Amino acid sequence: MTQQILKRRPFMIFRRAAIAVLSAWLLPVAAFAQANEPTLAKIAKTGIVRIGHSAENFPFSYRQPDGTVTGYSTELCLEVVERLRQRLNLAEVKVEFVERTPRNRVAMLRDGDIDIECVASTNNAERRKSVGFSYPHFITGTQFVSLKKSNLRTIDDLAGHTVVATSGTTNIGQLNTINRERSLHIAVIPVETHKDAFQLVTEGRAAAFVMDGILLAAMVAKSSNPDDYELSSDALGWPEPYGLMVRLEDTEFREAINAALVEIYSSDRIEALYEKWFTSPVPPEGINMRVPMSAELKAAFDNPKDPTD
Repeated sequence: MTQQILKRRPFMIFRRAAIAVLSAWLLPVAAFAQANEPTLAKIAKTGIVRIGHSAENFPFSYRQPDGTVTGYSTELCLEVVERLRQRLNLAEVKVEFVERTPRNRVAMLRDGDIDIECVASTNNAERRKSVGFSYPHFITGTQFVSLKKSNLRTIDDLAGHTVVATSGTTNIGQLNTINRERSLHIAVIPVETHKDAFQLVTEGRAAAFVMDGILLAAMVAKSSNPDDYELSSDALGWPEPYGLMVRLEDTEFREAINAALVEIYSSDRIEALYEKWFTSPVPPEGINMRVPMSAELKAAFDNPKDPTD
């Protein structure tokens, strides 16, 4: 009996090793297949949709003190999900919120970790090479914020200063381009989060923070001393739209989202959502952004279409 066990052992070791190798190979294959399965079909099969959110992008997507994910983009996405549920004739759809960052959001979509990103992502030609976008749900331009005492109001005022921008955003690219074209000799410092960048300005370790104007206005409004800050009078580029992000070439899902948005935009619901988040006190601190709907955004709601830049 002992001899038989000894004779089998090399084969058993080989078999276990083969199984381990096969498993290691099959896991990424399965993950790849899942990530590339049409999203609508996956939702219909599982009854689950995974929404990518931010922890800090007030008032678009953020966590409240109790951990609840909320915000303008979040609520809009939930409205879209409800219409997808009706389209798929499902009794219910479970929403799973998955936190993402500006740096990893595209990879998380590509890898299937999230199905849709509902935050404040700029839709431009360069980014559309990597991901798909819904019709616009907000429009804003790039500005910078600085301490009022620094007297920095125009782009040229930034010459020779240290300026921060969040990694993975279009804003840092705009800043680098202007810096190079105008020979401003700005020391551009990438940081991981908007919160970190704003803190560097607050502490005087950076002269300015370049970001979407609406997000800067929100951060100033939420700060302990809003009067200490000033937004630039200059913009670093033309206003650009935000869109809900989906996987590249997931055409059926994108079209379903756009159909849902057309319904929402043609009803009174979009005006109610906008008023709740941009012209009324917002929980939990009761901050009122006092940002009326721009003519550009109203036109985007009245005639939803893809950007042509």
